[in-house]
Amino acid sequence: MRIGVLTGGGDAPGTNAVIRAVVKALIRREGAEVIGIEDGYLGLIERRVRPLDWRSVSGIVAQGGTLLGTTNRVNPLDHEGRDRRPEVLAHAQELALDGVVAIGGDGTLAIAAALHEAGLPTIGVPKTIDNDIVGVERSFGFDTAVARATEALDQLQTTGHSHGRVMLLQTMGRHAGWIALEAGIAGGADIILLPELGFDLDAVAAVCRQREAAQRYTVICVAEGVRSGEPPSPPGIAETLAARLQPLLHSEVRAVVLGHVQRGGPPTASDRVLATRYGVAAADLVCAGQWGCMIGLRDARLEPMPLSTAAGRTRKVPQDHPLLACARDTGVSLGRATQG
Repeated sequence: MRIGVLTGGGDAPGTNAVIRAVVKALIRREGAEVIGIEDGYLGLIERRVRPLDWRSVSGIVAQGGTLLGTTNRVNPLDHEGRDRRPEVLAHAQELALDGVVAIGGDGTLAIAAALHEAGLPTIGVPKTIDNDIVGVERSFGFDTAVARATEALDQLQTTGHSHGRVMLLQTMGRHAGWIALEAGIAGGADIILLPELGFDLDAVAAVCRQREAAQRYTVICVAEGVRSGEPPSPPGIAETLAARLQPLLHSEVRAVVLGHVQRGGPPTASDRVLATRYGVAAADLVCAGQWGCMIGLRDARLEPMPLSTAAGRTRKVPQDHPLLACARDTGVSLGRATQG
């Protein structure tokens, strides 16, 4: 058996743990030969690969990033104005690959589904720090991102209190507010703003004024995908919201954009375990010949789902999610005039 492994899309803590688990499980069970494809689908187009053996993946479980490299915007279906699928399939045939394990987000998985339909047996492993892949209750990298954002909120609490400021922290989450929601609760934010809910500027300002009179400071956790009713100024919604809040308050308003710190560095222990589970589950599907599937997570159980499950869809925070009720019941404002 000869299997290719690639990583596409943004980096996520725990990716190396997935690669390690796939390689070791396939070697142990099948004596398989595993080929690492460099820089995602670009490696299949440009014929850049390297062998992955037991030794080469040992000791990488704690490393952030991806051993194989990754790219965000390389699509073999339309790369530089051309459909490169024939070249990809020819390269896979030259390498004598029995199949490919593609580790990535919804874009990577959608491409994997198209390549599978074109004749390249493929299995998908969902990867995103945003936790927004349909069919996946918890993605590896998410716990690490939440931990990074929570640590930042802890630090903003102290400086906000010392100076009597309104402190805004912008987290990642263009389409879904999972990081902001969990980090906001864990970090004791007074206001949490999510793309799914939007916000009322007057309601946010009212909470800040109430806290000016009582606790002197306010901490706001806002997902980058929140819309303010006008184009965000660089580097994002936190700066825009700070500029709009400042005239309405006595307190000084400061904004912090956490950015790529959330996705860098070593993964948490929880993400290392979850990523290892995903990798072993992918090896299970390879050994069973269940191509055309991705690994899903439902009710804490990993199970195969069609690769098309995640294509073009986003797992958003539901309006009735228990964590929203939890936030409201502990006095957190979600940026609306009413808490309903």
